[in-house]
Amino acid sequence: MSAETPVQSAGTFTRLRLRFRAWRGRRPFWAGLFTLLGGLPIAYFPYATLKLGTMSIAMATTAGAGSLIIGVLLFTLGLTMWFQQATRIFAGVAAIVLSLVSLVVSNIGGFILGFVFALVGGALAVSWAPGAPPQPQPLGENGTEGGAPQGADPDTAILRPVMDEPAPYQAPEPGRDGSSDRTPESAWAGGDDANGGYRVG
Repeated sequence: MSAETPVQSAGTFTRLRLRFRAWRGRRPFWAGLFTLLGGLPIAYFPYATLKLGTMSIAMATTAGAGSLIIGVLLFTLGLTMWFQQATRIFAGVAAIVLSLVSLVVSNIGGFILGFVFALVGGALAVSWAPGAPPQPQPLGENGTEGGAPQGADPDTAILRPVMDEPAPYQAPEPGRDGSSDRTPESAWAGGDDANGGYRVG
């Protein structure tokens, strides 16, 4: 079995999940989602009819058109954050302003629920920044990418041999350069030396 077998045998759900994860990572996903969720209650509640038993409660007011406009704009701004990342700051500021306007126009901002979602989504859009693209690795000696990263620990980095390095140090053999570390002949030839006439070394 090859190394690519687990990837090739991945199911459709796993591949779709990985694609969605990559798509989500390149845009302010959560900012757009919160803004979309904020626009729904703001636009829905003024036109909703709730029933409690046999009693119907209609919350439609003269400001229903304003609530619908704010809800649609928040929904549009949420989609803009997903598909036009360059305008994320404008969309975030506009979402914050519309969420504040909805407090007085649309039933206290969709009963506070839409106000909170739109406010959080706008703040996330303003604070989001794209990640830095990965830097290419420097080419190695054999022309392939790789090598130790720039921030790697020098104690654990792989070291390559240097081609022009001089030969390692070798101790000179005794007697080759005229010096010797042995006991001279005159020191042990006589019988009055400290070693009793025996040659040492």
